[in-house]
Amino acid sequence: MQKALDLFQRISSDLINDEKSHPVSDYIPSKRLYKQLDFALRDNPISEKEFEEVLREIVFASPRTATPSFFNQLFGGRNETAVLGELLSVLLNNSMYTYKAGGAAVGVEKSVLRSVCNTIRWGEDSDGTFASGGSLTNFMAMLMARDTTFQDVRKKGMHTPITVYTSEESHYSIPKNAAFCGIGRDQVRYIATDKKGKMIPQELIFQIEEDIDDGYVPSFLNLTAGTTVLGAFDSIEDLLPIARKYNIWTHVDGAYCGSVIFSNRYNNLIKGLQGVNSFSFNAHKMIGTPLTCSLLLVKDKTQLYRSFSNEASYLYQTETDEFNPGQTSLQCGRRNDALKFWALWKSVGTKGLEKIVDKQFALADIARNYVKKHPDYELHSFDDSISICFSYKGTDAKTLCRELYENNTLLVSYGERKNQDFVRLVTINAQNEEKDILDFFKLLERFVQENKSTQSASSISEPQDV
Repeated sequence: MQKALDLFQRISSDLINDEKSHPVSDYIPSKRLYKQLDFALRDNPISEKEFEEVLREIVFASPRTATPSFFNQLFGGRNETAVLGELLSVLLNNSMYTYKAGGAAVGVEKSVLRSVCNTIRWGEDSDGTFASGGSLTNFMAMLMARDTTFQDVRKKGMHTPITVYTSEESHYSIPKNAAFCGIGRDQVRYIATDKKGKMIPQELIFQIEEDIDDGYVPSFLNLTAGTTVLGAFDSIEDLLPIARKYNIWTHVDGAYCGSVIFSNRYNNLIKGLQGVNSFSFNAHKMIGTPLTCSLLLVKDKTQLYRSFSNEASYLYQTETDEFNPGQTSLQCGRRNDALKFWALWKSVGTKGLEKIVDKQFALADIARNYVKKHPDYELHSFDDSISICFSYKGTDAKTLCRELYENNTLLVSYGERKNQDFVRLVTINAQNEEKDILDFFKLLERFVQENKSTQSASSISEPQDV
């Protein structure tokens, strides 16, 4: 083990040093991947020297998601304390289904979940669990909604069509999860949004009443706290009363931006959260812990037990169900994802988490103000978001993002809304500073100047009415 740790130390130290001068790894086309790197698994072992060389090549060729040049996904950066928690979690290799296998790690997980519930201002009847990503936490919430709508569905299966409601801007996991739940993709209703990407309450009412008239049973309302493109927040205050009127389970998918619960300045964006049935967020996004670290919280913990508990005498042999997390989880064997979040939270305190969240909005303001003041840019997104969507000098966004990537310049993605393509810059990396944001624009502008292939034939369209 010591030899492996020494190897890890050498490679990781070299990588971190190399990232300073090469923030973007060299692009390797997928068709050349297996020719350029040695992935082959053979009958006989290779030497320690060869192994180190091959491993180093793969590590150095991988996308560098922690550098100031990575703006492509809804995660980024590298917090050293959270990384320490992750490494120790891997070393300990606990499984989070029983107290017997998890031990102190169960206490870590329960402490994090209790503290989040307290932050939401939920009482002692609340609880939660960790899962492998936002898609899975949304799935679990939908299952609990289904089981609440029909108490016998776990034994007898679906017998009446139920409906699911979500924003037309919501995450792609919602229809996928409806298929998994037996609800069906065709029973997902995509509610129209306003010009800022927020669900329109009156459209929701209209759709619910139409479904009731047609014999459906409304079951699940998914609200989004940070849509994947514009970073918009559905208004919980306006939509929750509608769900209550029709007895619909309300879930808030805060995978992207639900961590605003830790910010006194920005938690107004999810005002009304205390009244919903379930809430999820990814600490590997705004909080910056390593992937994956997804939390699902539920106001009434009996819902977790009802939907996910199952007797298994070969597993649950000691302690009460409260200390056997497998009874409230969709997964059985499950890694200790709580330790990295706990380590970060313990080291910086809740005020430190608040600073992490606020920093991202401050960086977003810098980027948005730059776009607003620069005549060659057109802004497509709005305030109170860490997604900055823009066009530059009539360039085709898809081509620009692809060529920035293939030329090892920047990793940034594009988005689409209302038949308009644009670059989507996300300020999710709290380790970045103002200089890193301004350098992003300088690199982009210089690249466009030097690479005329990014130019489209059309000029910038007329600005939207915002």
